[in-house]
Amino acid sequence: MPRRSEPPARAAAARPGPVRLRRLRRTPALRDWIAETDAEVRRLVYPIFVRPGRGGPAPVRSMPGIHRYAVRDLGPLAGELASEGIRSVLLFGAGRSKDAEGSDAWSPDGVVPSAVRAIHRAAPGLVIATDVCLCAYTTHGHCGVVRRGVVLNDPTLERLGRVAIAHARAGADIVAPSAMMDGQVARIRETLDRSGHAETAILAYASKHASAFYGPFREAEQSAPAFGDRRTYQLDPRNAREALREIEADVTEGADIVMVKPALTSLDLLARARLRYDVPLAAFQVSGEYAMLKAAGARGVVDERAAVEETLVALRRAGADLTVTYFARDVARWAREAP
Repeated sequence: MPRRSEPPARAAAARPGPVRLRRLRRTPALRDWIAETDAEVRRLVYPIFVRPGRGGPAPVRSMPGIHRYAVRDLGPLAGELASEGIRSVLLFGAGRSKDAEGSDAWSPDGVVPSAVRAIHRAAPGLVIATDVCLCAYTTHGHCGVVRRGVVLNDPTLERLGRVAIAHARAGADIVAPSAMMDGQVARIRETLDRSGHAETAILAYASKHASAFYGPFREAEQSAPAFGDRRTYQLDPRNAREALREIEADVTEGADIVMVKPALTSLDLLARARLRYDVPLAAFQVSGEYAMLKAAGARGVVDERAAVEETLVALRRAGADLTVTYFARDVARWAREAP
């Protein structure tokens, strides 16, 4: 019988010394040298609340350091942001008057279109994204058209298209639909293209959970629902597969950027979406997350700067290309102060 060939002799495996990963952690310079992830200011988006009327900035009680701005205050603010290194903003408006349809949301001289024009004049280099929703403009506080106590999907789409057009005509670079209506991205994309705004990008609130962390935002926007809640259209926080289906739907419908919200409770979704999709991903570090970190820092429970930077790095590590955060100005200031 033929002899079985013997496998070639293997060279004796090298025996390395003990693993010493700490060697490159000894000094700040070494740690910075091999750092894989940073919370870069250029990747942060600063949210701005725009309110009707005149007067100076009005503080938001539950969000220390955050204000609601009249349109006339936005020119100086935009100049400050640009000088600080902030490159992009996300505008949230509120109705000068409210009705059941939220009609002031698509008025060409409403607070958001007026704010877009004011910011472009003062700081033409800033990227301007605008929130597209109805909740801060309706008497009932819901994100869509309501009939007999039910939020209707398809009639809402038509209104969201009007809002997007009003913002695009004012000069918004990006519109950000947040109402969580099925088909909203496709409808807005079609409406923008048909009206000559094919270059206006869409940042979709693709995975937006019905979260406990939105309270301070609703105070700032005066947009709490007058009845019920938003669980019939916002995502159940318990569902990850459904969230990924929402993301896929928005990518398929033409979203240029997709976003998860809230940020820290969506790290798993960011990581899974990063593996599946090549579009830019954004995370929204929402008002409740901001308020928690501010409160913990004020009480000395955590070092605020260290905690903020750690959370932003975690989002970036999970897959976020952009982060919407009320801490953007603080991070920019810390970067300028760094040796």
